[in-house]
Amino acid sequence: MITIISGTNRKDSMTLRVAKLYHKLFAERNADVHLVSLEGVNVFEEGPVLKELEERYFIPSDKFVFIMPEYNGSFPGILKLMIDNSNIKKCWWYKKAMLAGVADGRGGNLRGIEHMTNILHYMRMNVHYNKLPLSRINDEMGPDGSLLKPATQKAIENQVDEFLNY
Repeated sequence: MITIISGTNRKDSMTLRVAKLYHKLFAERNADVHLVSLEGVNVFEEGPVLKELEERYFIPSDKFVFIMPEYNGSFPGILKLMIDNSNIKKCWWYKKAMLAGVADGRGGNLRGIEHMTNILHYMRMNVHYNKLPLSRINDEMGPDGSLLKPATQKAIENQVDEFLNY
């Protein structure tokens, strides 16, 4: 089972659009894939909402895809808070992860990707080598969630295919 995590709680985020695109690509390849959005989700404590996410998505998953926007040179605190308040050993240890950064600037959240890589390694996760920074995302993705540039579509499809074989 693969769980895609849209790493922000902002409403109508570009990150969620990108996460939905990844979900569609995995589903087209007949993967058992699920999408978790942090929009409107209370992960501020080890409460019933987070427990439900753990039981339904995190514990059964053997692979995770983190789609992370750039927030101040890293990734959103809400994503880190979700991880910190979850049962680390049951949810994350020895599982696989793939990362994609989302930014309107040039870097595609490279710093956030590397920051998250270090955190995931600390949690004993195996991080796929192909970490994709999606730069200038507002020029790359249309309002309907479609990609406007064939090279970006190909890069994402390659990343998805590699992760399925990882």
